[in-house]
Amino acid sequence: MLLCIDIGNTHTHHGLLAGGKVLTSGKVPTPRLAEVLGEYGLTPGRPAFVQRQAAYGDLEGVAFCSVVPTATARLRPALLAAGFTGPVFQLTHDKKIGMPVTYPHPAEIGQDRLANAAAAHALGVVPAVIIDLGTAVTFDVVTAQGGYEGGIIAPGLAVMRHYLHERTAQLPEIDDSLEVSRAIGRSTVEAMRIGMVLGFMGMIQALLDAVRSELAARSGSPPTVLATGGYAEHFAARLRPPARLVPQLTLLGLEAACRLNG
Repeated sequence: MLLCIDIGNTHTHHGLLAGGKVLTSGKVPTPRLAEVLGEYGLTPGRPAFVQRQAAYGDLEGVAFCSVVPTATARLRPALLAAGFTGPVFQLTHDKKIGMPVTYPHPAEIGQDRLANAAAAHALGVVPAVIIDLGTAVTFDVVTAQGGYEGGIIAPGLAVMRHYLHERTAQLPEIDDSLEVSRAIGRSTVEAMRIGMVLGFMGMIQALLDAVRSELAARSGSPPTVLATGGYAEHFAARLRPPARLVPQLTLLGLEAACRLNG
């Protein structure tokens, strides 16, 4: 059993995994990263940890990836302070992910993106296009010939929402509801929501179409489209072709990469 932690810009996702299965999972805002350790009883006395051991078995170690350097720097000291002395694995560009990395600048690849690629390999769905709809939207392309080849980075829905308010004098901050019933807004708020939700969907579809077209030009097998991240549940089924929704893809990839680097 591994405790896997994905430290993102906005939220930190975490879970206990064993044998390619997510036993339990959750998330906290990244500034409250220490709460993850408390959730698993990694605090003095560790009563919750003892309870989880009884339910799931012994904890072999911790595997994590991070795109927030300040949070990365806090994690290992927090584990030591909690009395955890087991192995701690960080997924970085020099680790095995089950495939070659042909991207010209591997050190620039986000650790979460490497985890997603490792998950695609572990799931046996290569070639694949992996769409992670979080604070930023990332597309990652993995193929049988090139392994991890590269991808796309675009603004996420929350970034669009906040920026529209922050960079205009009269447009309000709106909530994160994704429900729209028409394409012609009858109020400022409705017009903003339509623009973001339908526009965002159009952006994702256009990017996917371009990637699939480029891959098709190589006469290779059609890629599996995987979707993960906070907004994936709303948009995955609306894509053409529909994406396979894997909410805990990054955690699955962390476990798979940790095993590969055992």
